[in-house]
Amino acid sequence: MFRPDAGRLEDSVAIDNDKAAGATRKVRPLAGLLPYVKRYRGLMAGAAVCLVAAALTTLTLPLAVRRMIDHGFSNSDSAFINTYFAMLMVLAIVLALASAGRYFFVITLGERVVADIRREVFDHITRLSPAFFDVNQSGEIVSRLTADTTQIKSAVGATASVALRNIILCLGAIAMMVYTSPKLSSLVLMAIPVIVFPLVAFGRNVRRRSREAQDRLAGASAYASEAIGAIRTVQAFNGEATAMARYGSTVEDAYRAARGAITARSALTAFAITMIFGSVVAVLWFGAQDVLAGTISPGTLGQFLLYSVFAAGSLGALSEVWGELSQAAGAAERLSELLQEQPAITEPAHAKVLPQPAIGRVAFETVHFAYPTRPLEKSLKALSFAVEPGQTVAIVGSSGTGKSTLFSLLLRFYDPDSGVIRLDGIDIRDLAPRGLRGRVAIVPQDVTIFAATIHENIAFGTPGATRAAVEAAASAAQANTFIRAMPDGYDTPVGERGITLSGGQRQRIAIARAILKDAPVLLLDEATSALDAESETLVQTALDGLMRTRTTLVIAHRLATVLKADRILVMDQGRIVEDGTHASLVRQGGLYARLARLQFDHGAQALNVANL
Repeated sequence: MFRPDAGRLEDSVAIDNDKAAGATRKVRPLAGLLPYVKRYRGLMAGAAVCLVAAALTTLTLPLAVRRMIDHGFSNSDSAFINTYFAMLMVLAIVLALASAGRYFFVITLGERVVADIRREVFDHITRLSPAFFDVNQSGEIVSRLTADTTQIKSAVGATASVALRNIILCLGAIAMMVYTSPKLSSLVLMAIPVIVFPLVAFGRNVRRRSREAQDRLAGASAYASEAIGAIRTVQAFNGEATAMARYGSTVEDAYRAARGAITARSALTAFAITMIFGSVVAVLWFGAQDVLAGTISPGTLGQFLLYSVFAAGSLGALSEVWGELSQAAGAAERLSELLQEQPAITEPAHAKVLPQPAIGRVAFETVHFAYPTRPLEKSLKALSFAVEPGQTVAIVGSSGTGKSTLFSLLLRFYDPDSGVIRLDGIDIRDLAPRGLRGRVAIVPQDVTIFAATIHENIAFGTPGATRAAVEAAASAAQANTFIRAMPDGYDTPVGERGITLSGGQRQRIAIARAILKDAPVLLLDEATSALDAESETLVQTALDGLMRTRTTLVIAHRLATVLKADRILVMDQGRIVEDGTHASLVRQGGLYARLARLQFDHGAQALNVANL
């Protein structure tokens, strides 16, 4: 359920084996919207007043009709008729104003509530651990943020108000029917259970089919997001036909599921209208017999007729509304499932505080780790090493040996299966994740550039950074020259994923972002891999200056970038197999020496060819 005290979706649906409890689950997730709605009591009050006014105004119309039939027409009193028609016009104006007010308040309330839900769901998602995103597609998550919340907006806004209006109108009409003719009303009330119980059963089927349709649509959205994000790769490999076929298949699956939901709703509506109006016709036939017998007046039967039409119309509208609410309940359930996810990495109840000023010492102590998606495949095995403050340590080895995993663990994207990782002598599991990550800056191999300006990209992670500070960081990363050459300089938008920038430009912006953060621990994951020889020299010079006062861990496949490291750790199959300087490791003649020989000998051959 949505938790009232926190105002957020959570644990909305629990699997319950009890059949009676299962019968009440159909729209239970919607009850969790109440804490959000209660935040805006002014809008609620306005909607309630307009809702009641519209319903009461509608219920007064049959009374006026009865008076005209029984008194105005029978006595041929034109003045009386004129007066009542004037009153009907006034009632029409009141009804119009109340309906307009109801629409304004409920639609505004729906938009406001959904905006809050979207924000809180997104906030929750951003706090989930990377392990969650290892097994969930981003496109499906976005679908829940958009399509599902749109369903909820409809429920909170128009659908809920229509439901309440029709409930008030139905109950009021039934009460007036009983007041008008208890005999005829008893016949109507006997038919209600026959109508309502099948509606509930149909509603359960509609909800199940709607949930299936939403899941299929989310799958289609996830694939579309993936394909559009990689459109250059799709086109480069002439994969348009494959992409179109796969997306078309997912869309057809979504269509078939939606058609099932539509069929169920159509059947629900047809059944409801047939039963409701069939019962009205039957009851009115009895009423016509009473008019002929003189037991009730024509005006009274007309009044009863209008009230029965109101009641029948309200029940018919409620049958459609029930289907829409069932769809919205399915959407709320999906959002609830998302919000039930708890981050694997949590902040300790009593987080320790890192020392000030920062020391910058990093230590891994007998660390074992396997990714949650591959629990039987150890990425790190009994890993132990320490990096002293201000020291630069390079980590080398073939792909898949666990180098990048070290960075993920140090940033506490995951926790080790066993062993301890310490920063400045404190187990990082005893630190608040924000406090830990505030002491670490990273330049990843796969650089993330946002669809924003260059200034915003460099300043990401350093809120409130001044233009002067951003420009200084860009200059240190050798990025200032190409940035100033752009049409709007630092205010130039770079497109989704920085698509308008070259690989080297994206990497220099990432380096500038790390420089601006000014953290005591610096992580460089192939930080110069996308640079040409000239840019690499310039950036390496900037990094050399940056690393002098920081603890630096460098991952590199190109050994030429780690020659100046204080230490080089050689990894193989999740273990450190060699440790030393470049010169000492070459003399050992081990794995590092073999890697160095392959790279440097190949480079020398290339240089000789170039000089021919």
